Amino acid sequence: MGSLGSHYEEENSSSNTANPLNPEEFRRQGHMIIDFIVDYYQNMEKYPVLSQVQPGYLAKLLPKSALNIPEPIETILHDIQQYIIPGITHWESPNYFAYFPTSSSIAGFLGEVLSTGFNVVGFNWISSPAATELEFVTMDWLGQMLGLPQSFLFSGVGGGVIQGTTCEAILCTLVAARDQMLAKVGRENIGKLVFYGSDQTHCALLKAAKVAGLESFLCATIGTTSTTAVDPIRSLSEVTKEYGMWIHVDAGYARSACICPEYRHFIDGVENVNSFSFNAHKWFFTTLDCCCLWVKDPGALTKSLSTSPEYLKNNASDSKQVVDYKDWQITLSRRFRSMKLWLVLRSYGVENLRNFLRSHVKMAKRFQQLVESDNRFEVVVPRNFAMVCFRALPTRLKKEPNGCNIESGNIEAKLIDQEYANDFIRNLLETMNASGKVFMTHTIVEGIYVIRFAVGATLTEDKHVIKAWEVVQETVDDMLATK
Repeated sequence: MGSLGSHYEEENSSSNTANPLNPEEFRRQGHMIIDFIVDYYQNMEKYPVLSQVQPGYLAKLLPKSALNIPEPIETILHDIQQYIIPGITHWESPNYFAYFPTSSSIAGFLGEVLSTGFNVVGFNWISSPAATELEFVTMDWLGQMLGLPQSFLFSGVGGGVIQGTTCEAILCTLVAARDQMLAKVGRENIGKLVFYGSDQTHCALLKAAKVAGLESFLCATIGTTSTTAVDPIRSLSEVTKEYGMWIHVDAGYARSACICPEYRHFIDGVENVNSFSFNAHKWFFTTLDCCCLWVKDPGALTKSLSTSPEYLKNNASDSKQVVDYKDWQITLSRRFRSMKLWLVLRSYGVENLRNFLRSHVKMAKRFQQLVESDNRFEVVVPRNFAMVCFRALPTRLKKEPNGCNIESGNIEAKLIDQEYANDFIRNLLETMNASGKVFMTHTIVEGIYVIRFAVGATLTEDKHVIKAWEVVQETVDDMLATK
């Protein structure tokens, strides 16, 4: 009876279950999803940029467990509109100026759709030759656009790979550098290895070092996260060469600007480094995730990361004439990320991409001019790319704490004044973000609380930059009036 009942249930279940890849239903739902996303983009400015929900909001709105019966896509999209969108911080909003915006595009979005549609798992060449070969062709194209030396390209002796994020890229190069150094000094000396970075280096370096162990490694940065500062690549590389150290350049945000000739001076000396990475998903109109990593010596990477279990062996890999990207990364499986990057390069062309980036820099310059035109504010660090770091000046906040004359040069008075100014600017930022009109983030530079204004969202125009400055001024006026 048990087996008969089971057989009946299986037949009954299969007769009521539609194929999850039915072509006509796929077409119908696909059109609905595209229309939904387009409507979302058209209505983007109606939403608060920073989500206004409280922690735990979603669990209260959704069922306690998954349903046993299917629901139509219409119902699901309705719930996304009602429950999910209020909990989204709108990274593509033209009023988004926080962190580093993720500039997307039609080509980037549709490339992601194609990549997901093919759904290949391109861990080695034979698993999908086009996925591998499109990646190294696209990485050579992009490397040439960025002005990388031939030594970093497949057409030379190097090569490029698309990782998920900067964290992965740094970890891969860190492991390769560690093993390269240990081959010289002996593995028993692993405890003597160290890594170097500045107080502005991305926190990914610290995380990678924890995973890999300390080592002889230097991570320089072009466009730091806090302030977009630029490390002197040439002088640093001369030091690392003297000591036989691996030097990696993290240009996660700013490297895309170097497709413009006027910004190439920022990578002066790159021919002397071992590896180089930047995130195409940050400021290059390609959807998350897409971190481009180039190495001069691919063999150093594959020696540390290669695996060759019997079930993955094949004649193509054994011939050593193909690239097996599984040996260039931490994970085995990998997505067809090059598809979206390839579409971006082909759909817009080099000159248009340059102009897009230049327009963002121009808007950042405009915001900088607005800051400098108001004597209550100052630009804290030089602007290198499309981000402005600014604050309200302590001496303009009409505050004399504890009776101290803040113009007197008294050190104690200045310290008290700085603490007050930091609190004021922190409250200013929180108030602006809570309004939903804009979203910016902060950093701290030598004890000074600074607001970061990063231009990079694809939909941002001059009017949004001007509006953002008006929000800053109005919020400060209100705060000073109620002191």
